[in-house]
Amino acid sequence: MTLSNFDQEKGLARLHLMERIRAFEEAARRAAVDEGLVLGAIHLSIGQEAVAAAVIEPLRRDDYILSTHRGHGHTLAKGADATAMMKELLGREGGCCGGKGGSMHIADFGVRMLGANGVVGANITIAAGAAHGIKLLGGDQIVVCFFGDGAANRGPFLEGVNWAGVFDLPILFVCEDNQYSASTLTSDMTSGDVAERARALGLRTTQADGNDVTGLAATAAEITARIRETGKPEFLHAKTYRLSGHTYFDPATYRPEGEADHMRETACPIMRLRTDLTRAGVTEGEMDALRQAAAEEMAAALDAARAAPWPADDSVFADVQDIGSPVEEAF
Repeated sequence: MTLSNFDQEKGLARLHLMERIRAFEEAARRAAVDEGLVLGAIHLSIGQEAVAAAVIEPLRRDDYILSTHRGHGHTLAKGADATAMMKELLGREGGCCGGKGGSMHIADFGVRMLGANGVVGANITIAAGAAHGIKLLGGDQIVVCFFGDGAANRGPFLEGVNWAGVFDLPILFVCEDNQYSASTLTSDMTSGDVAERARALGLRTTQADGNDVTGLAATAAEITARIRETGKPEFLHAKTYRLSGHTYFDPATYRPEGEADHMRETACPIMRLRTDLTRAGVTEGEMDALRQAAAEEMAAALDAARAAPWPADDSVFADVQDIGSPVEEAF
């Protein structure tokens, strides 16, 4: 990339989105750690913001995405309301899932975000089903399925990718490789190259720098346009780095001393984009204003969530399927 072809407007829009994602994560961590307002674990995507921002950028509103237990950034990037998301994390009325899903099962069908998933790899087969539905209905939407490197070692990876390849489904599989599967180095538990597994199943694969939002956005635009034209699945392996622990209470002592600090200084996607924007003539003040706006937005979202009431008692029975009482004679 040279300064002559750097798009300042798009760069600033990407920076603002990544700052919003990080500010949301930091507000969520405050709610969990400092105030104890979040019940259960939350998995933060600090350091991985570029993958969500870049890959979702070329999608239409009626395209679908599926995410992992680390799905706040993807959900925000798809267009979900930050306040409704924060209420969901706190289990409050007005949450985007009525306060019932929480962090690991957050969803917003209004923006075609079909859900995060607490079961590693389970979203891959769901995504294949959604893409098969599109094909059967004759639509031109596409599905983007995000999953981590650890999911590539689970059965649903083979099942979902194979199914998509057999039936030529309009789906982009995105391996968001943050180099750690929970507390274990990917290189210690994954044999070979993840992308090679998809290539062996007949998918076109692309390797990308998951911390370079500018380059990744261009790559994602090419891939999604090709999938929309051909209807065939593709695989994107985006290497990034998780700056926080696996969960908000994980000190990540399994990492070599100084590794996270080094990666924060050299690989942080926000800092990398700020450097490019500075070289393109954008001032520190302009970029700081975007960071401040994002921080204020997410602080207001947390305030609103904190003040929101708990769901009504009788709402516990809503959305629950009743198939009737069992017939004693059947036992």
